[in-house]
Amino acid sequence: MAALDLISPSGPLYQKRKAVYPKAVSGFYRRLKWAIMLVTLTIYYVTPWLRWDRGAYAPDQAVLVDLAHRRFYMFSIEIWPQEFYYVAGLLVMAGIGLFLVTSAVGRAWCGYACPQTVWTDLFVHVERAIDGDRNAQMKLAAAPWTAGKAGKRLAKWAIWLLIAVATGGAWIFYFADAPTLAQAFVTGTAPFVAYATVGVLTFTTFLLGGFMREQVCIYMCPWPRIQTAMLDEKSLIVTYKDWRGEPRSHGLKKAAALAADYPAESITAALAAAGGAGRAGDCIDCHQCVAVCPTGIDIREGPQLGCITCALCIDACDKVMAQVGRPRGLIDYATLDDAVVERAGGTAPSALRTLVRPRTFIYFGLWATIGAAMLFSLGQRSRLELNVASERNPRFVQLSDGSIRNSYTVKLRNMETRPRPVALVLDDLPGATMWPDSGDRAAASRRLALTLAPDATTRIRLYVVAPADGEEHERFELKVEPQDKAGKDHHDAEDDAVFERPDRED
Repeated sequence: MAALDLISPSGPLYQKRKAVYPKAVSGFYRRLKWAIMLVTLTIYYVTPWLRWDRGAYAPDQAVLVDLAHRRFYMFSIEIWPQEFYYVAGLLVMAGIGLFLVTSAVGRAWCGYACPQTVWTDLFVHVERAIDGDRNAQMKLAAAPWTAGKAGKRLAKWAIWLLIAVATGGAWIFYFADAPTLAQAFVTGTAPFVAYATVGVLTFTTFLLGGFMREQVCIYMCPWPRIQTAMLDEKSLIVTYKDWRGEPRSHGLKKAAALAADYPAESITAALAAAGGAGRAGDCIDCHQCVAVCPTGIDIREGPQLGCITCALCIDACDKVMAQVGRPRGLIDYATLDDAVVERAGGTAPSALRTLVRPRTFIYFGLWATIGAAMLFSLGQRSRLELNVASERNPRFVQLSDGSIRNSYTVKLRNMETRPRPVALVLDDLPGATMWPDSGDRAAASRRLALTLAPDATTRIRLYVVAPADGEEHERFELKVEPQDKAGKDHHDAEDDAVFERPDRED
């Protein structure tokens, strides 16, 4: 017990969460977040309901992960299980794209497009509409429970729950025909896995977006810890320019008076002119940057794990700077190199010049190369596949006329959603003919006409007969050629096989 007492902590292992009540703010970055939220939520909720005509033999849902038939549809693209490398390519592109964005503008993904950020932002707006802005929320949280407080809480939670249910419901529609599944879900005839999935996603959305919020970004998400490897001295991040803001003037009136003394000068020039004596910085310590922060941090303390680069503090600070007559940008996107230049009284380059550098070109080049390669491969791929396997027992049969017969199992895969007339052609192997086991040797030829079922694999047993004189193990080729012009795919498919003959010494 004594040993345990020595190693036991003297205090709690985890700090109790301090509730964050973000204040409403207006400005460029707030409007940008509104626009991105609208686009991302529209894509998520609307996409399963879009239709795309693929003909009578395929689903007409534009984006569908058809697990039952092992297909992935995205508009005109259809991915089969053996083409999973396309999905892997998309994941690689997503990773490189995230590296590109992070190396250029920090955690912009976290601040604008991450699902946790988008849904939390939506929940915060619902909360603000019911409980009021920051001060009203804090006052309501500290107030004792009354009928009014209970009513507001229930109304807020009910709307959150509806959003969460819609979130889980939208997700399952990506895996089945949306109208059909929606009807089955409402009538109670949908599969159990659909209800279970909606239940899990409803719970997690309600919990993470409504109650955990910034804790997910700070404690649960691994990306803040990984992103540091992507940043360098030329990466744009949200920065408090302490060389301009310090020392703080601590008050709107004092800041206005100082602005009147130095109406057109930057803080660096003013400090130089006044010798630094009695001159306060542009920051008036109004804490508006802290009040609007969705994670509750103080950006003036420097780069932090909790900063998701949402830039709302920029909007808040710019508004205050306009009120006190000082230039905007006390909090702004800046690089470490910019800080060195501006501290020395120089002018930092534009954001565009900052982004145009070798590292961003390398990331973008890799991203674009993979995308171009995938597009080229999609354009050139054949929607026919041929696989030929020799039957080994027996290896060959010698017929009464002295010719040699081999048997093969041929699989022809039609990856289009329509029946396709094709021709199976025997290349090489001089003097050889073929016929299916369901036919007769009298109809044998070097070309066999077939109609392949849509979106399916056709399997046939094939006999190939060739003269006895020839190599003991002679390699030849079978080819399948499309015979119609209805589709866009006119590529042949081919496969090699070996024709077996008796050992001549025998």
